[in-house]
Amino acid sequence: MESSKIVKALAGVKDPNTGQDLITANMVRDLDIQNDNVRFILELPNLNTEYKSALNFACQGAIQAVYPQANVHVQMMGKAGQDQGPSSALPHVKNIIAVASGKGGVGKSTVSANLALGLKALGARVGLMDADLYGPSMPTMLGLQGQRPQVSDMYGQPKIIPLEAYDIPVMSIGFIVEPEQAVVLRGPRLAGIIKQFIHDTIWPALDYLVIDLPPGTGDIQLTLVQTVPITGAVMVTTPQEVAVADAVKAMNMFRLPSVNVPILGVVENMAWFTPAELPENKYFLFGEGGGKRLAKMAQTNLLGQVPLVQGIREGGDEGKPAVMGGEGMSRDAFLQVAKNVARQIVVRNESLGPTRLVQVKE
Repeated sequence: MESSKIVKALAGVKDPNTGQDLITANMVRDLDIQNDNVRFILELPNLNTEYKSALNFACQGAIQAVYPQANVHVQMMGKAGQDQGPSSALPHVKNIIAVASGKGGVGKSTVSANLALGLKALGARVGLMDADLYGPSMPTMLGLQGQRPQVSDMYGQPKIIPLEAYDIPVMSIGFIVEPEQAVVLRGPRLAGIIKQFIHDTIWPALDYLVIDLPPGTGDIQLTLVQTVPITGAVMVTTPQEVAVADAVKAMNMFRLPSVNVPILGVVENMAWFTPAELPENKYFLFGEGGGKRLAKMAQTNLLGQVPLVQGIREGGDEGKPAVMGGEGMSRDAFLQVAKNVARQIVVRNESLGPTRLVQVKE
């Protein structure tokens, strides 16, 4: 038996979590071939029983399709340095960022899209999940209207393949329902869709998964913190007092002892209005200082102030967010936010342990 043919066979086996083949993902170690015996170690990001079984049978089937007489022995080992517990729903995603707000209309989705693209511009591998099931904005903001994700069979389990925009994998309920269709869902169904977006979607290996949450504190937020360990939350507000008051409530949900998700910082959106013909002028239409007040209450940092510029709105409507070609002022503001978020995550990961899943006691 030739090792090159064995390697080629294993290259045809895909990890059901990431969609990557085992060789590209560097999951195969210590391949040993003696007579009809093939032995190797499969290094896994988690040791979930179904996951192990699916890969074991897939590896044996792939090798025996080339060498029917082969006795295949696969040793499963957990990847060093990764949490092997049942909480590892997305073990190949290093950091999960929740973007939240207290009320709608503050530009949370705009911040989410541009934050993801800003982190991508910094060289990171980034994904974007639109968890605002009632008002999904990402199909429009990223120019993906009318497109549908494909479904792939992974060892008998249907898996959703995210769409891509600007080399970022994106998932949204807006890809599944018609734009004019009202999304009427109760709590359990909301929870089921969020879990599908996490468990049944093939997210590639990522440095950051940015999750755009709906405004407020409800079933979707609770499901998320019960399903994946959130690295930290980014709060979005405008300077207006009523927006800050609502943002405090959303922020305090993450700070509850039972939830305990770190606040990475605050983004003050629509901080001032600057007309294109007067780039040096600032008009504080919604007041001043709201972002700083919220950051002070959370004992965290102001990650950036984004001006109210017509180009940001136009870019969002045209599927070309500010980071991908907006005028300099808005692009620079969002890139600064992305740099500060990346910096805060480094600080958070150095000073705090991993966020634990929320356990709900009946």
